[in-house]
Amino acid sequence: MSLQGKRILLGVTGGIAAYKVCELLRLLVKAGADVEVMMTKAAAQFVGPLTFETLSGKSVAEDMWDPKMRLPHISLRKNKDLIVVAPATANIMAKVANGIADDLVSSTLLARECPLMLCPAMNVQMWRNPATVRNVQTLKGDGVLFSGPESGSQACGDVGEGRLREPAQILEDIEAFFTPSILSGKKILVTAGPTFEPFDPVRGITNGSSGRQAAAIAAAAVRAGAEVTIVSGPVTVSYPNKASVIPVRQAQEMFDAVKKELSENKPDAFIGVAAVGDWRPAEYSETKLKKEKGQDTLTIKLVKNPDILSYVGHSGFCPAVIGFAAETDNLAENALKKLESKAADMIVVNPASAIGSAQNQASFVTKDGIESKGLGSKAELAEEIIEALADILKKKEI
Repeated sequence: MSLQGKRILLGVTGGIAAYKVCELLRLLVKAGADVEVMMTKAAAQFVGPLTFETLSGKSVAEDMWDPKMRLPHISLRKNKDLIVVAPATANIMAKVANGIADDLVSSTLLARECPLMLCPAMNVQMWRNPATVRNVQTLKGDGVLFSGPESGSQACGDVGEGRLREPAQILEDIEAFFTPSILSGKKILVTAGPTFEPFDPVRGITNGSSGRQAAAIAAAAVRAGAEVTIVSGPVTVSYPNKASVIPVRQAQEMFDAVKKELSENKPDAFIGVAAVGDWRPAEYSETKLKKEKGQDTLTIKLVKNPDILSYVGHSGFCPAVIGFAAETDNLAENALKKLESKAADMIVVNPASAIGSAQNQASFVTKDGIESKGLGSKAELAEEIIEALADILKKKEI
C-alpha cells in the first residue's frame, strides 16, 4: 500500500469531471491513504456528498458555518501531508493565485500548511485564457504542484487542453510526490514481458510472462524520479503514463531496440525483466503448417536468439545492469553463474512459478552475497529493486 498512513485532504470543485474524482478517492483509500473530503457548493451539483462519504468512510465538509466543526477551514488543514484539488476549476485556481477566501475550500487552501497539488479541468479556451495562464504561472512560482491537464475531447464538444488526468495517472503523481527521488536525473532502460517467435503466420513459441513485474519496476522507477523507457513484448498490463514504451514482438526486435537505446540515449541502468525466448525457429513458413493425414509429430529446428542481458553487461555502455532469472531448481547456484556469465551487477532470482502471478518471492544475488526477500507483492519487490539499484549507482559514482 504505497500511501499507507499518508493524510490527504481532497478538495472537489464544480466541474463535470467531478464524477471521476470518485474513482480517485477509491484508489487513494485502496493505496492506504487517510482521506478527508471537502466540497464546494458547485461540486455538490455534480456529485452528491453521500458518494464521497461512502467511499472515504468520513463526513464530507461543505460549509464554512457547519455547527459541528469549529473553524472548519483551520480544522481541515491541520495534520495533513498533502492537499489535492480535483477537478481544479479556473475559478478555484484564480482564488488560490490571488489569495481569495470566500468559501470553505478556498479558505482552507489559503490557510494550508502543507503542499498543494491542483488537477485542472476546464474548457480549452478557459485554460488558454491569458488570465488562467497568468494564474498558473503564479501558482507554479508559489510552489504549487500540478497534475495535468490532458488534451483531448471535452464534454462541451471542444477538443484541446483542459481534460482532467485519469484517476490512475493522478494517483501516480501523488505517489511520486511521497517517494524519495533517489533516481532523479537517471535514465533507466527496462525490458518487459515475453517474446513471441513465430514459425508460421498464426503460431509460434512464447512463454507465460505477464509483464507485471516489469510494470511495477517501471512505476517504482518513475516515482523515484527516473526517466524510464520500456522495451516490451506483447502484454496486456498497463505501464506508467510517464514511461516511454517501445513495443516489440520477437527477441531479435527486442535486441535491436535495446542496442539502439544504448547507443542513442545512453541509459544509466538496464533492468532485464523480460522473459526472452532463448530459441527461435530456424525456418518460417509463409503459409500455415497443416496437419497431414497420418502425421503424429512435427519437428521444428531451433536456433539461438541473441543474449540481451549478456550483451548489455559486457558492452560497457550501461553503468548498472540488473538481470532476472526464473528457475525451477538450484536457484542460488544458477543465479550466481548467471551473475558472472552476464557481467551483471545483480541478478534477481525467483521461482518460475512466479511467472504470471501477482506475488513474487525473490533473492538478490550480487558479488557480495545473496539476500533473500520474503513473499510479497510484485510492487513491493519493485520498490526494493529500485532501492538496490540506487545503491549500485551510488557506489559506481564514488
